[in-house]
Amino acid sequence: MKIRDSRLIPTFELESAELLLSGGPIVGVDEAGRGPWAGPVVAAAVLLDPQALPEGIADSKMLDADQRERALARIEAKAVSIGIGIADTQRIDQDNILNATMWAMTEAIRQITPVPRLVLIDGNRLPRLAMPARAIVKGDAKCLSIAAASIVAKVTRDRMMIALAREFPAYGFDRHKGYGTPEHQEVIRRLGVTVHHRRSFKPIQLALGLGETETKGGLGLLG
Repeated sequence: MKIRDSRLIPTFELESAELLLSGGPIVGVDEAGRGPWAGPVVAAAVLLDPQALPEGIADSKMLDADQRERALARIEAKAVSIGIGIADTQRIDQDNILNATMWAMTEAIRQITPVPRLVLIDGNRLPRLAMPARAIVKGDAKCLSIAAASIVAKVTRDRMMIALAREFPAYGFDRHKGYGTPEHQEVIRRLGVTVHHRRSFKPIQLALGLGETETKGGLGLLG
């Protein structure tokens, strides 16, 4: 498998050091879908087995769709536990995208067994958890557990958007995955928004003809 940038191959070094110092379990967490105008945000938590690490794991952005599918199969075959949290459009609009993402991460971690001793999370924000956690900027390019979580989250969300494309075939969700591409902008202009569009996002507010003061969440586009 060829990875787009060989400098960005994550390792298990951080987890190994923590395991030697304090023991485990140690879980990696990442999300997919903060930036799109439509669809859910998906978080994944992955507990890897130090004695059976899956091969070919990288930041999901460094892999194409087929590589991610194959990598997911290897993760599912070897991981000790996998958790997935899905915050739908209603939750995003109600709580704002940041809080919805934190909720999805918490839900994914809650599904992991055994209970983690330490959680490693991609980015610079942490949800409120009952166990220690560490935020790692660009963690999906550094830490194997986070990279595995990034693949699980990305493939899970992509599959959901492909399913939405069958429900709304004119919108091209299978191609742009809800992101604000020119194709997506054009179809919104022609056909309007669906129930899966995030009304708390400014571009969708503008498409609906709503004013700035009516925008909920106030975070606009993130990701």
